[in-house]
Amino acid sequence: MIASILIGLLIFGYAGFTLYKFIKRSKEGVCGTCSLKKSCNSKCSAFQHNEAK
Repeated sequence: MIASILIGLLIFGYAGFTLYKFIKRSKEGVCGTCSLKKSCNSKCSAFQHNEAK
């Protein structure tokens, strides 16, 4: 019984954590979700240029 509760809490905790990370990254915009954002020199100018069209 206790094992089932602990497993359930772990699953829901991980799902909540993953959802929190997704929402936090989505608020940063396109560059916030990019895997190259630490080494990117363009500062998302390509994305901003495409949005203006």
